[in-house]
Amino acid sequence: MRMLSNRKRFSDLTEREVLALAISSEEDDARIYRNWAEFLREDYPATAAIFDGMGEEEDEHRRILIDAYRQRFGEALPVIRREHVAGYYSRRPAWMMQNLSLETIRGEAALMEHDAAEFYIQAARVTTDAATRKLLGDLAAAERGHEHRAEELADEHLTPKAREDEGAVAYRNFVLTWVQPGLAGLMDGSVSTLAPIFATAFATQDTSTTFLVGLAASLGAGISMGFTEAASDDGIVSGRGSPIRRGIASGVMTALGGLGHALPYLIPHFWTATIIACIVVFIELWAIAWIQNRWMQTPFWRAALQVVVGGGLVFATGVLIGAG
Repeated sequence: MRMLSNRKRFSDLTEREVLALAISSEEDDARIYRNWAEFLREDYPATAAIFDGMGEEEDEHRRILIDAYRQRFGEALPVIRREHVAGYYSRRPAWMMQNLSLETIRGEAALMEHDAAEFYIQAARVTTDAATRKLLGDLAAAERGHEHRAEELADEHLTPKAREDEGAVAYRNFVLTWVQPGLAGLMDGSVSTLAPIFATAFATQDTSTTFLVGLAASLGAGISMGFTEAASDDGIVSGRGSPIRRGIASGVMTALGGLGHALPYLIPHFWTATIIACIVVFIELWAIAWIQNRWMQTPFWRAALQVVVGGGLVFATGVLIGAG
């Protein structure tokens, strides 16, 4: 509460403070664009060039605002930033954007321009000086026009070849961060839980016991796989992306892979539950083969042979142990 009470309301700012706030905001936005450009430069050089250009635009706005401030108030700028004003729009730190997709970052940039335009519209309303009001109105129009400017920069830098290259990088990152660990988890969850679930099923012919064993095996495997994936590689050297995302993908898909053929044992009739569970296993194994073919470019029949034969052997092991 004390922090909130120390903030000034926007309506209480003087014209001098409004201009100083605009200057610091443009300075922050330029720095954000340049940080994004630096972060994206290695994998997405064309998009990085766009953010370099937008940073230059923000620098030009800051220069114009400083000239206007000097003419009216001199050289001494009051120290006022976004966090000093209650209800004023905030920006996410650049390091928080590093784990977002390219399209999300572009969307964040569009939101930044929208917020800046709204600020200049509000600032112009509280300004009594005609020249300053005109300047703020022009800057509001310029911020609204930045969407078109971004399109111009995109047309300049995002050539068809650049778009193709960036699309390939985005596809690779998606596969390495989400598909590969998710597929590994799905395979582990679907195949490794077959033996304990079906061994329990045929040994006890008790659906509730089988479901509890399947639930424990699936969730336990999901937690183990998720933590292992997240802790094994921070993604910096390998380029496989955020370890948290990979851990989530691996852990969730592992749990789902096991739960798929454990959930049918919520049905109290043993053979009905078992037949449905077998159908689910069949679908799971072919789905894994399809994913390998679609995302990992593994020939379909080779993937099917590996997954279906391997899964069939584990399934048979569980049934034989349970029935014996």
